[in-house]
Amino acid sequence: MQVNNLSDTTAGLNPQQKAAVKYIDGPLLVLAGAGSGKTRVITQKITYLIRDCQISPRHITAVTFTNKAAREMKGRVAASLGKKETKGLIVSTFHNLGLRILGKFHKELGYKTGFSIFDATDTLVLLKGLYSQDSLSNVDDAEEARWNISRWKNDFISPEQALSTAENDLDARFARIYERYQRQLKAYNAFDFDDLILQPVILFQQHTDALEYWQNRMHYMLVDEYQDTNASQYQLVKLLLGSRARLTAVGDDDQSVYSWRGARPENLALLNEDYQNLKLIKLEQNYRSTSRILKCANHLIKNNPHAFEKSLWSDLGLGESIRIVECSSGEAEAERVIGELNAHKFQNRNNFNDYAILYRGNFQSRVFEKYLREVNIPYVVSGGTSFFERAEVKDVMAYLRLLANPDDDTAFLRIVNTPRREIGASTLEKLGEYATQREVSLFAASFEFGLKQILNERALNKLENFCNWINLLSDNAERGDPIAVARDLVTEIGYEDWLKDQASDLKIAERRMQNVYEVLDWLSRLYKDEKGENLGELVAHMTLMDILERNKEEEKTDAVSLMTLHAAKGLEFPYVFMVGVEEESLPHRNSIMEDNLEEERRLAYVGLTRAKRELAITYATHRRRYGEDVECEPSRFLYELPEDDVVWEGGKNKLDPETSKARAKDHLAAMRNMLA
Repeated sequence: MQVNNLSDTTAGLNPQQKAAVKYIDGPLLVLAGAGSGKTRVITQKITYLIRDCQISPRHITAVTFTNKAAREMKGRVAASLGKKETKGLIVSTFHNLGLRILGKFHKELGYKTGFSIFDATDTLVLLKGLYSQDSLSNVDDAEEARWNISRWKNDFISPEQALSTAENDLDARFARIYERYQRQLKAYNAFDFDDLILQPVILFQQHTDALEYWQNRMHYMLVDEYQDTNASQYQLVKLLLGSRARLTAVGDDDQSVYSWRGARPENLALLNEDYQNLKLIKLEQNYRSTSRILKCANHLIKNNPHAFEKSLWSDLGLGESIRIVECSSGEAEAERVIGELNAHKFQNRNNFNDYAILYRGNFQSRVFEKYLREVNIPYVVSGGTSFFERAEVKDVMAYLRLLANPDDDTAFLRIVNTPRREIGASTLEKLGEYATQREVSLFAASFEFGLKQILNERALNKLENFCNWINLLSDNAERGDPIAVARDLVTEIGYEDWLKDQASDLKIAERRMQNVYEVLDWLSRLYKDEKGENLGELVAHMTLMDILERNKEEEKTDAVSLMTLHAAKGLEFPYVFMVGVEEESLPHRNSIMEDNLEEERRLAYVGLTRAKRELAITYATHRRRYGEDVECEPSRFLYELPEDDVVWEGGKNKLDPETSKARAKDHLAAMRNMLA
């Protein structure tokens, strides 16, 4: 490739970053540690290829894993070059690239124009239909079958191969349903999500003309997060590159945490086998964290085997020691974390969005949400289901909203038939049309004489009974104790029994009912704290928190982030609390049983390297699980951190008196600032 030094497109880069941008003589692996500026390297290399190497943008393809990352890359390149200079540039996810390929060559695979893309729900419906045709099969196996089919496709395994390698009868049944499922997809002229990678690989293997077209289109390829590629994605990249191998692969084997969805960190090492002239450049300078945090992260991850060695470093100063805090229970842990976070925020005049609470599993967020709500700290939940997004919470909130405001049509429609009251879709459709004509709410329309001309007597009676009952409860809440009315409401509708009828497992129903009780307890606390004199004011206060949750995608929201360690990958926060760091949680129980600790250690490494300034790690000695008090042990990973850089608090490693006194004094000062 000819290089024209028209401008300095590598300005502001460190020597290693600059070398990664300018190397174009062969395949390149950029081993990019956490916080080392990999996105900047990719975007500036695209600029370099277009402006300095004179490669047409339409011949450059950059691939990553999320739409957000693709948008960010494309935006940065456009800001550097302008939209005209980037015309034709492909910056997309793997699946969008696959869709683009199939859009042009689907006929070669026997598909018609206008094919459909099935999501996970569509796939499950199709599989359940296939199971229902087989009297010997259990429809409940459809979800597990979907997971197995997805895994096989990611591993580039055909139905025939899956059947030939089946180790037991269940695997064989899944393989046979896989074969039927693929035939049915073809009959529907549809691809599923995993097909968007698998089918282009099959296309290229069977049709050299299609492969040549795309190889000629792609003169240079950049792949982000290479450690997260699965077998099908690896094959797709290899085929597109061909013998020219004009590739920059950027990745970090220490941050590969997606093996459960097919990712293969060993794909980084395979590059050495596939391309003998592979160039390796390491990005080890971290621009995010203090030296102490990085030392702990390096110390931890060295316990994993590596194809490529690296060690992160920073010139941002030594920083604070990492605190490891023992708590007596899950409740005590949440109370302490939220108390410390609140005090630290006010003492240092920070924003709430400077803080993150990270955990291994989605279920761990609930107790932290509870304490955050109690002290009115705004928060957003990522990578899992927020408290407000749970169906049972939405149901109870809708009932409360309707009691407070009967003209709330959204609340009316959510709960008018939850639990079932035999008020059918036809009745609601006619009611909706009538209310629109009369320009009144659905609730108000239910009492109008004109509705009798539209609905039959039975439907009208059901509707009027429901609305009269709501009127009665609303009046009782206004005149008497709104908390008692809310609790009686849940009992009267038989909500707990309804949850048991709906749930596939009794424990699931019990957990969902606990969320209902949490809403009622929260309402009671607000009432006692005089957050409102009547139900309407109490519900308005609760709804504000709900609105914040629904608007959580707004990046400017000043709120504490709650998320799983998986969801935190790629993000950074000045202050991080890693919570629940115990045996059987991190590392997860399944990983311990399978003797597969390497990925769990990488997950802990991801957590450590999210913190920029301060990091606190907490664990509980006891937790309440399934109604029993269970004893817990601190994670083995905590003992893999360097002793000189961590401070243990609580238990056998109590704080010395002077430090304890100073911390108590700081906490008291922070609380006084809050009151002031």
